[in-house]
Amino acid sequence: MHGHNVIRAILFVLFFSIGAAALGGAVLVDELVRHYQDKHILRQARVLTDRLRSLNEDYDALLRRLEEDPNLIKRIAPAVIGARRDDPNVVNPRATAEELDAAKRALMKDVENSPAEPNMPTWLTRCRAPRERTILFASGALLVLVSFVCFRPVRPQAHQPSA
Repeated sequence: MHGHNVIRAILFVLFFSIGAAALGGAVLVDELVRHYQDKHILRQARVLTDRLRSLNEDYDALLRRLEEDPNLIKRIAPAVIGARRDDPNVVNPRATAEELDAAKRALMKDVENSPAEPNMPTWLTRCRAPRERTILFASGALLVLVSFVCFRPVRPQAHQPSA
């Protein structure tokens, strides 16, 4: 009889745990979705912060070079403003509008490839639907009820003397 009670206790714990998890999942699905969205926003903010940090470091390096070499402005000004230099040893490349547009599209691919929606597990995406959420809640409640009704402790019954 002792082994029978152990099996009943194991089944009670199993059914109750699964039912409680289903109930908790159905009730907390909105908070779980918000959690994944917050993680996605945090990841995007870190990427943006890293890009800004990199730009600041590049800007600081350029400022240091300008302080160290005062002739740097004279050398890079024609390239920046697009003026031609008459020096025969200088190459003056000119890009067409089509080449610039192609370069811009290539650089923008990285921005477009970043995921706009957070990566949520498929089970959470399915549980967001109202019908599935209701079914999950009802099945969890049913499992908890079954565990309490069917696997409750058995009390020994007192023998009644037969007449």
